[in-house]
Amino acid sequence: MTERERLLALQDEYGILGRSEAIYEIIETVDQVAKTDIAVLIKGESGSGKELIAKAIHKSSARRHEPLVTVNCGAIPAGILESELFGHKKGAFTGASEERKGYFETADTGTIFLDEIGETQLETQVRLLRVIEQGEF
Repeated sequence: MTERERLLALQDEYGILGRSEAIYEIIETVDQVAKTDIAVLIKGESGSGKELIAKAIHKSSARRHEPLVTVNCGAIPAGILESELFGHKKGAFTGASEERKGYFETADTGTIFLDEIGETQLETQVRLLRVIEQGEF
């Protein structure tokens, strides 16, 4: 099996449609990135398949047996997003009746896909950048 045939088989496995040079390059990049342990930025218009690419990277990585947590940041109200991402202790705020793990802790040894991150408040983006850069939450 040639390298191109192997990548086309991966494309079919991931459910990524299209047979063009651009799609082939995306699959090749997914394959390369999956072998690393780095944060990845996936850019594209709404509906372009960013989540599909994130799943493909996760499924091809050494983390494939760990959780993949997808968070639509644009769908979570600003006042709740940080608690959802980072968790909270019992009594941390009104209504926090129990301790809750955040999405980062849930995905700790796996992958977290933060969709619509540009829709979050700048203060939250700064905190997220710190988590991504330092790997601590």
